[in-house]
Amino acid sequence: MRETVVWTISLPPQMAEKAKALAKLENRSKSELVREALRQYMALREWEQMQAKASLKAQALGITDEAKVEEIVEEIRQRQ
Repeated sequence: MRETVVWTISLPPQMAEKAKALAKLENRSKSELVREALRQYMALREWEQMQAKASLKAQALGITDEAKVEEIVEEIRQRQ
């Protein structure tokens, strides 16, 4: 059984040419170039979502700046 799924995507001509040239420059396939771009995009989105959740939690706890975070971390370390 095939371990990949084939997609057909559309790109503007200029973007397609730049991607093709970049893939060639980096000695990788266009598919690998797109896979890497998606991996990075997905990681960025996960990070942004995690930051948004953490920001809401920090607001709920009254944490207003990094100094407060460091203070809380230090308190936890001293308890251990």
